Amino acid sequence: MHRIIATTALAFSLLLGSAQAEDRPTLEIVWPAAGSVIELGNDAEKAIGVIVRSNLTLLPAGECGDNSQCGHVHMKIDPDGDSCNIPGRPYNSMNSDLGGDLIKARFGHCPDAAGKHVIGILLADDHHKPVLVDGKPVTALVTVTTK
Repeated sequence: MHRIIATTALAFSLLLGSAQAEDRPTLEIVWPAAGSVIELGNDAEKAIGVIVRSNLTLLPAGECGDNSQCGHVHMKIDPDGDSCNIPGRPYNSMNSDLGGDLIKARFGHCPDAAGKHVIGILLADDHHKPVLVDGKPVTALVTVTTK
């Protein structure tokens, strides 16, 4: 009898633990895939669309209200530096104006638009502050080659 109770308690605690883990904010880059060769846009920004996925609702900044499971995405190209940022901004792009799962990567701001690049995205809250898990920002990276 004690064995059944202990086994049931263990299973219940495992179920609770995994439910809490699923509630943790997640972020991934769906497209482009790692290692992709991407043709740049013909516009001055040489922009491509990047599709992201998160278990948070991605809305325009300021529209999340009381929903703590809500935010938007900030992007940096080659995030180890600032060379691809929009001049005067700490990022290359963000989807805080429109929300959703699409964000524009503007390779035209990079010194060399064509070549190997890292696309980095950061999950931000309604006030543009990084969403943290275990004290670390929720981010995703993908390396691509542009031409």
